[in-house]
Amino acid sequence: MPAKNKATIFIAGPTAVGKSAVSFQIASELGGEIISVDSMQVYRGLDLGTAKPTAEERVHTPHHLIDVAELSEPFSVADFVQLARVAEEQIRSRGAVPIFCGGTGLYFRAYFEGLGEAPPSDSNLRLALEAVPLDQLLRELEQSDPATFAKIDRQNPRRVIRALEVVRLTGKPFSEQRAAWTSHPAVPILCLQRNPVDLRARIESRVDEMFRRGLVDETRRLLDRGLDRNRTAMQALGYRQVVEQLRGERPLAETIALVKTKTWQFARRQRTWFRQQMNAHSLEIPAAEPAERTAARALVALKESSRAGRA
Repeated sequence: MPAKNKATIFIAGPTAVGKSAVSFQIASELGGEIISVDSMQVYRGLDLGTAKPTAEERVHTPHHLIDVAELSEPFSVADFVQLARVAEEQIRSRGAVPIFCGGTGLYFRAYFEGLGEAPPSDSNLRLALEAVPLDQLLRELEQSDPATFAKIDRQNPRRVIRALEVVRLTGKPFSEQRAAWTSHPAVPILCLQRNPVDLRARIESRVDEMFRRGLVDETRRLLDRGLDRNRTAMQALGYRQVVEQLRGERPLAETIALVKTKTWQFARRQRTWFRQQMNAHSLEIPAAEPAERTAARALVALKESSRAGRA
């Protein structure tokens, strides 16, 4: 069946749940190409810490929106939406099936519902806000926009700064600027899930493997290329903590333990976000289930969700 008669597939879920392996199997089954929905895989050089697909996997199945930006370049959600739409059209023109796969919820949401009415960043205001301690920024946000303060990740300075930037530029709460994001996507999104004990074990195993394969050396090379000057890339789990370790803030063993903890906390937030913000359909993966079996069940679940949506 030509790809134009097949729906685009959307696979989401928390880090280390197995999204990439399942999407790879689906792509092999349907003749698909994968569009990465990952805010850190866009950067060249951030390889081990972002679990990019291997060279062999990328030869077997084309992947898009990976390695599309240098560390010296900014990359925004608007850039993602533009490039992803182009990639989807190109994939369909080749008769293949577009398969979106990733864990960056904001990218999914913007792709479905647009970018909202928030103004572009102001570099001077951004620099001024970055010089203010986080606790002061949070107090200002609580006073000026209680709705955003109640929901925002208060440990993420980048998001707090962006919310305050919008408030100061517009005089309106950031939450009102996002008012257009109230409806759920009309297309089915499949969110892969695992038992928390299993997911945490997979995260810890992945982190150990990242360090075994040379995350510290990779980070050292990236620092020479300006990693610490890219505010977005420095938020990438693993890299930020290794940079701190290289600067002598903690020993390697403590850094590895911290990366495991931070990654688990991030995965928990992702689980909650997809459930509450995207109304995604969940598919639980048993601990011992191979990716081929999960992919087969995923395709069945997507068909059922699509039929239910048309009913």
